[in-house]
Amino acid sequence: MLQPYYTKFIEAGTDEAGRGCLAGPVTAAAVILPDHYTNGTLNDSKLLTEAKRNLIRPHIEHSAVCYGIAHVFPLEIDAINILNASFLAMHKAIDQLTMPPEFIIVDGNRFNPYKNIPFACIVKGDAKYQSIAAASVLAKTARDLYMEKIHLEFPMYNWKKNKGYPTAEHRDAIRKYGITKYHRKSFRLLPE
Repeated sequence: MLQPYYTKFIEAGTDEAGRGCLAGPVTAAAVILPDHYTNGTLNDSKLLTEAKRNLIRPHIEHSAVCYGIAHVFPLEIDAINILNASFLAMHKAIDQLTMPPEFIIVDGNRFNPYKNIPFACIVKGDAKYQSIAAASVLAKTARDLYMEKIHLEFPMYNWKKNKGYPTAEHRDAIRKYGITKYHRKSFRLLPE
């Protein structure tokens, strides 16, 4: 059972999705869950099927005290690098919270401080703490919906399936058709 990290503070969990993709945004979510929230299915979004993520998402949105979701797009990723873009997406998601957090827990081992709010970085935090797991699910489902939408514009890359990740199929399409405005030009899009 996933736990809250720090129960004496108003705690926001934050996580991102799409950091390793060749196309599309990096997307982050921030979530404040109510005290004593439980969901037996909630886990790191990577450990859940797409169907389970889509089932849990409305439950999180309905149950959360508040949540925010933000995209940072390829032009900005290319300008500031993917790590800074991930932090920016998390900050933008936290900006949307209608209740200001007193403590932030972040999936991973690095974070740029947000205002003067104390934080903790937790490696594999999305498999340990509910609010990070909830943020993980919201970020992943929001990003997947975005990739399915832009798939309609460029179906030859099959983003509805690969979501912009560097699959063999995606790279073959880049070789054949070149790149789009949705590709991250600062990334190695094809192997050497």
